This record gives sequence, C-alpha cells and structure tokens, in this order.
Amino acid sequence: MCCEGGNADRLSLLFLILAMSSRLLKVLSVFLFITLLSCQQEPSPDAVKSFESIIPNPASAQMEGGVFTLETESIISVDPGHKEAMAIATLLAEKLRSATGYEIKLEEGNIDADFVLAIVTDPTLGEEGYELKVTSEQVTISANKPAGLFYGTQTLRQLFSDKIENSVFQQGPWEVATGVIKDLPSYSWRGSMLDVARHFFGVEDVKKYIDYISFYKMNILHLHLSDDQGWRIEIKSWPNLAKHGGSTQVGGGKGGYYTQEQYRDIVAYAAARYVTVIPEIDLPGHINSALASYGELNGGTVVPIEGRYTDTSTQGMLGERSKPTELYTGIQVGWSTLRVEKEESFKFVSDVLGELAAITPGPYLHIGGDEAHVTAKKDYITFINRFKDIVKGHNKMMVGWEEIAQGEIDSTIVAQYWANEKYARMAADKGAKIIMSPSKKVYLDMKYDSTTKLGLNWANYIETDTAYNWDPATCLSDVDTRQILGVEAPLWSETVVTLDDIEFLLFPRITAVAEIGWTPAAGRNWDSYKIRTGRHGKRWKVMGIDFYASPRIPWE
Repeated sequence: MCCEGGNADRLSLLFLILAMSSRLLKVLSVFLFITLLSCQQEPSPDAVKSFESIIPNPASAQMEGGVFTLETESIISVDPGHKEAMAIATLLAEKLRSATGYEIKLEEGNIDADFVLAIVTDPTLGEEGYELKVTSEQVTISANKPAGLFYGTQTLRQLFSDKIENSVFQQGPWEVATGVIKDLPSYSWRGSMLDVARHFFGVEDVKKYIDYISFYKMNILHLHLSDDQGWRIEIKSWPNLAKHGGSTQVGGGKGGYYTQEQYRDIVAYAAARYVTVIPEIDLPGHINSALASYGELNGGTVVPIEGRYTDTSTQGMLGERSKPTELYTGIQVGWSTLRVEKEESFKFVSDVLGELAAITPGPYLHIGGDEAHVTAKKDYITFINRFKDIVKGHNKMMVGWEEIAQGEIDSTIVAQYWANEKYARMAADKGAKIIMSPSKKVYLDMKYDSTTKLGLNWANYIETDTAYNWDPATCLSDVDTRQILGVEAPLWSETVVTLDDIEFLLFPRITAVAEIGWTPAAGRNWDSYKIRTGRHGKRWKVMGIDFYASPRIPWE
C-alpha cells in the first residue's frame, strides 16, 4: 500500500509540474511577444523629420512607427512589359546608386522586390496621383498613370535623408519611416517659365532647371525663346533669326541659341520627368531680334515710349522700311512691333510656329502678346485673331499673356494672367482657360527685399511668405474656378546670368509655388511650410543649389 501511495504522489507531482510548465510556457510566450514588439526597429529622428517634411504637402500622410532599410541587394520591380514604368524605375535606381554605392537591380513582375512600382485602377488617384506604402519589408508605389508613379518616386526621394542627393558615395544606413501616403494634385498646370532670351542658358542649365521643378512635382516648363535682345531657337526656313538675332544678349554678351536637335533633346529630357515644354515666340511686340535679322519684317522708325525702365537707347534706332534694325542689348520694353500690313509678317509667323510645332510634342504654343505698346489696337486685335488661326492650323492650342483677351478668343485658348485683372476677366468671360501668374506674387525675377543684389522690383518685393500666401481660386474675383488651369512662376532674366543666379532667385520661392499648385488649400499653411522648407535647406546644399537663406525660414 505504501508503495502504491508513493507512486500516486509522484504522479500527482508530475501533473502539477506539467500544469505549471504549461502556465510558464504561456507566460514566456507572452513575454517573448511583448519583447519582440518592443524590439521592433523604430525610425531615426532624421527619418521621422523627412516623413513630416514633404514638399508639396501630401493630401494624406500617416506614419506608422517602423522603418524600412535599403539593403545592398535591393531590387526595384515594375509591371511586366511596361516601358514607361521601367524608365521611371531606372531614374530611381540611378539616384539611389549614386549615393549608396549599391547595385539596385531592376526586374519585372517580382512582387517580393524591395520596391514595387505598379499601375493599378484607382479612380481616386486621377491622372497624376499615387499611393506610397512603406512597410519594414517593402516600398510600394501605385498609380493610375506613369506620371503618378514618377511623382511617387520624387516623394520617396524626400523620405530618405538628404544624403541620398549626393552624386558620390555616402555611408548609410538608408532608412525610411514606414507609413502610407495618398496624394494627388489640385491643379493640372503647375509650371515655371525660364527666360532664355534676355540672357541665354545652355542645354545643361535648362536640364538642371527641369530637375529642380520636377523634383517638386511641377509639370510645365515654359521657355521664353525670343525677345528684343535675342532669338534662341533655330528656324531652318529663316536661319538668320538664330545666327544673327541670337548672337547677343542683355549687356552685350555673346548670346547663343538651340539647334532643333538640342531643343528636341531638352523636350525629351523633360518628358522623361513628366514635364511638358511650352515654347514661346513673343509676338507681335518684343520682336527686335527678328527685325534685326530680316529687313523685310521691318516697317520703319518707331519712337520708344516711356516705360517702366529708364533706358532710352532705342530712340530712333529702328531703321528705314525693309532694312534690318540694330541688335538691342538694353531692357526697355514695348517699342518694337511686326507690321500688320505686311503679308511677310504672317508668313514669318506661320513658318516659325510650324517648325516649332513639328518639334514640340506637347499640345501648346505660346505666342506672347504682351506689352505691344506701339502696335495700334486694331492691328493688335488683327494679329491675335490671325495668330489663333495659325496655331490651330498647326494642330496646337494657343497660349498668350492676358492682353490677348482683346482678340476673338474662346474656350480653346489659354490666357496667362500676370498684371491686368481687366484683361484676365475679359479672357475668362470669353471662355478661355486661365493660368495664374500674378507678378506681385510669383515673378521670381523680383528681389526678395531692398537689399537683394539680383532681380528687379517694378512689381513687388517678393519674400518667400509673399510667394506662398495666396490662392489661385480667389486671386481673381468673378472667375469660375473651373476655368483655372493652375499656376506658373516666371523667371525673367534681365539680371540673371549664371545657373547660380537662377538658383538664388528660384529657391525657396519655387517650392512655395509648387505647393500652391499641388496641395489643396486646406492643406496649405505657412507655419507648416516654413518648417518643412527649413529642413529642405540641408538637401539643397547637398544638391549644390545656391539658394536664398530667407530670414523668414527657420533653417536647420
């Protein structure tokens, strides 16, 4: 009996030990689970700041507290056979390779890749929107159209530390905070104009300009290709326009022009970054470079008017009828014109716009139309009406500065508002689409303040908060917001000579305009923008951008 009882006690003890072990295992399991959660890698302070500092401000962005780390063997995958997506992936890979030194392979159809770029059907994303999901294992960018994929990759660049912008190897780690961003633009027209006529800028400088604006999701490059001081595009049927008319610039420098092959190269470079190039030939005024190249366009002496500038060097300079004028290197405006009574004027315009149309895949041609002060009003209206037909005959849509509203324009025309509200409203009343470029807000050639060495001040001093604090929807009263295509920030080049000059006047104001064009009004806030911009200053330094350190921005 005693032995049997001892066996029973041992059995009971065994069951007790087993029961305790089960409880212990449960406790250990819970402990291990909690430990694993607490050990999950958190994003670095820099990764958090990057996620919170995107420009333009996304429509929706939710950080989730984890981290994705770019590894040596990382892969970018796109939909099988999708050439545009592969081209976007290639640009992304090139950017990541330069700073990290990693190989960054490209594949098709690999859903387990580190980066997946996917075209999906999601009507909420529109033509240019995207969804960016970052987990600890993978980054996925989804969009309806390739443009959205591209913009998603530009946001991804901003999620990495500013070191990613280096062109030479940098030490990692390369972290991105996990989260979800869903984003799309408010306006379809988000542009900047570069004046290459007053001072000429070569192909590589223009490509840099495209890089800068596309990084901030701007999609229009308006090239001001002709003015009194210079003609900057080769026209094969009128070769002296570039050879002679393009030989100088403001101040008497060498000048220059783009061959049609160089122009095509610029257009292709822009297209790969989802930027549409819109060429402008300024007509019927701002035309002396053409009058100096071909005497048959000249109509005789024109006396310059008193304008916003004090330069009167044009007095009496225009020569006899049908003889070329002298080249001009000053900055006065409004004193030159084509002649409406000369049929050569319209042959010239048709030939020039026809050649431009043939090498410009985008839908628009800009005909200028501004400051034609010495063109009689009835002649001006005749010009605009005939220009409209010429542009249409070349299967393009006409864009012009607000003054074109005096002509017989309609809903097929785009008018660019810059100064005169009466003309802008007139254009809208006639059904035209409107681009908002108010000179008091977004003319990037204006000085920041009275101490700024570069720039002019006839419109305004434009500090960064002035460039930011306005709304295209309320800029012009009594204009249907559905007619507003978007925004454009012009950079005229009377005082701009080098790429550094461009950068100084461009940054930080260009990011303000980019956010106005992309982010809904409810998502725009100066106090938020200035903090985010202050953090981008470090990135601009890495990118080699010579920006203006505005005292109104808290730079890090």
